[in-house]
Amino acid sequence: MTKTPDYTKVMQDMMASFPVDMSAFQNAFKSQAAFGEKLSKVALEAAEKSTEISSKWARETIARLGVAAKAKVEVADYARSATDFATQLAELAAENLAAYAEVAKKVQMDTVELMLAAGKDASEEATAAVKKATADVTNVAKKAAAAAR
Repeated sequence: MTKTPDYTKVMQDMMASFPVDMSAFQNAFKSQAAFGEKLSKVALEAAEKSTEISSKWARETIARLGVAAKAKVEVADYARSATDFATQLAELAAENLAAYAEVAKKVQMDTVELMLAAGKDASEEATAAVKKATADVTNVAKKAAAAAR
């Protein structure tokens, strides 16, 4: 049977002949980590606010249900109580849905702001990396031309 050649040493030698500036990778990692942290903060703040809204909504619904569940003297009072309860729940739903919409709007604005800032940072980093690479290639080309003379 034919033995599969091991190209590990060849690949290591080849990669060693292409020097790579690891600082660019490190800076990219740091930038990505900072971006992830900021984005997580936006998401966690939204989750916290959303939980507060849900909790408040539940407390108010239970309080109004307690009023609606009280015994009534007249039969018509039960119908009126049920109607009042339904009206109050509709108003409460509208208020809380508006609060959720505000949270969503804030998340959207914060996210767009973060994306724009990240895009700007990435553009600046890419420009710096291209300038450095161009300078490095130019220096190597100059050395090669000088050695050829």
